[in-house]
Amino acid sequence: MGNSVKSKKIGILTAGGDCPGLNAAIRGVGKTAIVQYGMQVLGFNAGFLGLINADYIELKEAQLSGILTLGGTILGTSREKPYKLVSEDGSDKHKPEKIIENYHKLGLDAVVCIGGNGTMKTAHLLSQEGLNIIGIPKTIDNDVWGTDVTFGFDSAVQIATDAIDRLHTTANSHQRVMIIEIMGHNAGWLALYSGIAGGGDVILIPELPYSLDTVIKKIEKRYEDKKPYSIVVVAEGIEHPKNQSAATYIAKSIEAATGIETRETVLGYIQRGGSPSPMDRILATRYGAFAAECIAEGNFGTMVAIKKNKLTTVPLEEVGGKLRLVKPDLGLILKARKMGVSFGDEE
Repeated sequence: MGNSVKSKKIGILTAGGDCPGLNAAIRGVGKTAIVQYGMQVLGFNAGFLGLINADYIELKEAQLSGILTLGGTILGTSREKPYKLVSEDGSDKHKPEKIIENYHKLGLDAVVCIGGNGTMKTAHLLSQEGLNIIGIPKTIDNDVWGTDVTFGFDSAVQIATDAIDRLHTTANSHQRVMIIEIMGHNAGWLALYSGIAGGGDVILIPELPYSLDTVIKKIEKRYEDKKPYSIVVVAEGIEHPKNQSAATYIAKSIEAATGIETRETVLGYIQRGGSPSPMDRILATRYGAFAAECIAEGNFGTMVAIKKNKLTTVPLEEVGGKLRLVKPDLGLILKARKMGVSFGDEE
């Protein structure tokens, strides 16, 4: 443990949407950096805004105690994208310059950027500016390219599955069709996993184009087979008219075609909040501690990742702008089909 490591000063920020496990990741980075490597740790407030405005607090070990189980992020977050020009007067073009200026003015040796796809894209651009950057992948959507799993996903699956479990009893009592809408713009991981864990009869995800006729036939067949209710799990990003939610569109279509009473539930931001699951606490801790190790070793311009349950790194340039989507031939989908689950795409 030489002086070059001991004297390092690093920054941490959390960007993008809220997600269970952010505090666990901050703690993993900070505690490892301080305890193992004797580094000084600055926490930047509100994502990249903190770097732009030099708005930060010094994180001591004491401040990192007691946050493992907390939802949210002690540093706050924002969807600020410093490279995205939004003002007509062109004033935004100075944001990356301010980040670079503050990085050098504060004497930072590295910045850990915790976030999803957009954050990794920004992290790569900052890395290209010559800054030492490490990315940590988080998102409830599980769609960050280059890693097998992101923290936040397991917690969100638990919340969504619990909601589906509760809908089963109401659907059965009233002999209804219940539609539940799960988050996921482009990726269906959350709807797929919670749908299968919660015993959904129909699961609609963006990666598998569906036919309303197929969904309606499935509901009618269940009714004919004396199955008194059906659960339809829908990802928010499936194709549907944009003037209503995906759940409302599917619910109205089913009720109009079958005459069976149909109700919809949009789970929304409940999926993002709350205390992280034990698995997410462990995953975020592993990612955070590994990110601190990467800084100590000078492994920059990378995102920490897990592949086949082994920690590794992938270059940020490979990650930004790509999505990890559900493949139609995924083993889980094939198994679910064999048990009679419909994905709305059957002939």
